[in-house]
Amino acid sequence: EGRDPKTGKIKRVVNFDVLRQLLGDDTVEDATEAYEFNWVGKQEARAEVLRPINKTLRPVKEDSVDWDNTQNLYIEGDNLEVLKLLQKSYLGKVKMIYIDPPYNTGNDFVYHDDFSQSQSEYDAASGAVDELGNRYRKNTDSNGKYHSDWCSMMYSRLMVARSLLSEDGVIFISIDDNEIENLKKICNEVFGENNFVGHWNWFKSATPPALSKKIKKNIEYILAYQKGGNNDVFTGVKKTSSSNDPITKPQNTYKDLLFPAGSISTKLADGVYPKGIYGTEKFPNELLNDLIVKNGKNENDVTFRNRFIWVQTTLDEQLSNGTRIELSKQLVISYKKAEYNCEVPPSLIDIQVGVDTTENAGRYITDIFNGKKIFDYPKPVSLLHYLTNFFIEGDKGSTILDFFSGSATTAHSVMQLNAEDGGNRKFIMVQLPEETAEDSEAFKAGYKNICEIGKERIRRAGKKIKEESPLTTQDLDTGFRVFRVDESNFEDVERTPKEYNQDQLDLFLNNVKSDRTDLDLLFGCMLDWGVKLSLPMSSEEVDGKMIYTVNDGDLVACFADKVTDKVVKAMADKQPLRVIFRDSCFAQDADKINIYETFKQLL
Repeated sequence: EGRDPKTGKIKRVVNFDVLRQLLGDDTVEDATEAYEFNWVGKQEARAEVLRPINKTLRPVKEDSVDWDNTQNLYIEGDNLEVLKLLQKSYLGKVKMIYIDPPYNTGNDFVYHDDFSQSQSEYDAASGAVDELGNRYRKNTDSNGKYHSDWCSMMYSRLMVARSLLSEDGVIFISIDDNEIENLKKICNEVFGENNFVGHWNWFKSATPPALSKKIKKNIEYILAYQKGGNNDVFTGVKKTSSSNDPITKPQNTYKDLLFPAGSISTKLADGVYPKGIYGTEKFPNELLNDLIVKNGKNENDVTFRNRFIWVQTTLDEQLSNGTRIELSKQLVISYKKAEYNCEVPPSLIDIQVGVDTTENAGRYITDIFNGKKIFDYPKPVSLLHYLTNFFIEGDKGSTILDFFSGSATTAHSVMQLNAEDGGNRKFIMVQLPEETAEDSEAFKAGYKNICEIGKERIRRAGKKIKEESPLTTQDLDTGFRVFRVDESNFEDVERTPKEYNQDQLDLFLNNVKSDRTDLDLLFGCMLDWGVKLSLPMSSEEVDGKMIYTVNDGDLVACFADKVTDKVVKAMADKQPLRVIFRDSCFAQDADKINIYETFKQLL
């Protein structure tokens, strides 16, 4: 412990002499050379990660859907602040993070995290502050810290986001050529170079804009890192293509395989096909005895000689497991399994693996918004669907986070995937309420910021999914609770004796801000105690006072004045783990003691 020279308060400090003794020979005072990635502002970005935050998340019930029952969250605000606020409640509980951050093209907005400037100094410098006090600006390439500002923005957010990932969790990050090298270096530092899974090339556009004089860019990249060193995190991708697999390989030796009667399916006409060499010039196939075809099946046992990948016992086992053997009109043999094992995904993501381009994604979201082009260059739902199936296809209760939510494609994908396999995956979307341009179709349609677009997209997508499959989506969670970052629920009452005056003494009686509701206070306490914001809750009125119950008794609260014995008994009947009252609930201190004793007796 040491004393802060500015405030005079006792605080926790590090004794570097003791630390050096513990580290022994593994310390260095002044290394002249080191292999490291550095930029202007990195130390401040690292300091910002550890800086405490005096803000809260206020519920916006009127923007939410199915508030009482949903487990999904949509949070408006600076994502660094949101990530910090979520740390207690979601530490190590997020299975997958996907983000599509600004690519730093010279026209993107980036968060401005230089808190060494005062608000007025920043306003004078950029003027980019919205009505909620969020600070962001366009990062043009004329900025002297063009790359550094982007690196600082990403570094601090990834540092905090890592703490939310579970030990078997994975993060996917979309990026283009502008910052991929810097992003990978940042991620190597934050997640560890050994936890780099790989990067995928997504074929984003068949018709890229012809702006570049050097190369048309139709590829974007997706980096993936895992939290821990568990190599079993990625289970692979289930094959969904309708194509058959070849049963031969050119490098294999020749083998004879006997196919029992009725084991081959074919579109050959009924008849007898004499023994001989068939197939194609590239894939010849030798038939060793006459083949009799009737009603699309081989009526007799038939033997082929080829460079088969299987021996006879493997073929017999495959047939017993439901594998389908097919013979083309050229007498080329192939197979299709009843169910495939998961495969390692290829490095190219395109239509061959069922993933759309951004053009198709744009048309899709335009259709959802009744023909209006509300959002430029959205990611396709199929891309998120594909990435999610890399490793959590079997984990149907996972939490998936996107803290650069944009048009909320991730939320749409989660709902769609749950509808297809009956899962209960939850999403957390985080987005800065960046204003839409006044000449945009979104603004003209009434969407003043990106958050309004994202929330409406989730509403419409959820409704569409349920309408398309009404029998199987009755219990599908397409709702979401909306929260907004705001200043603390409490007035700042920390003063030195010299700063107090008589008019401020009321702050000691009630320091809750006058515009705060019961739900504001309830969720503020849930954040402080590390309770998930998505837990189910209910409310009931007892003796004229409202009682709030979270998750059948994890937390029970009442914020009304002058609580009665009947209210206390009703709260105790719920067998709560935690109980919350406002200080103003009690007329005098003796009432607190009485209620405490009442709870002891009833519990």
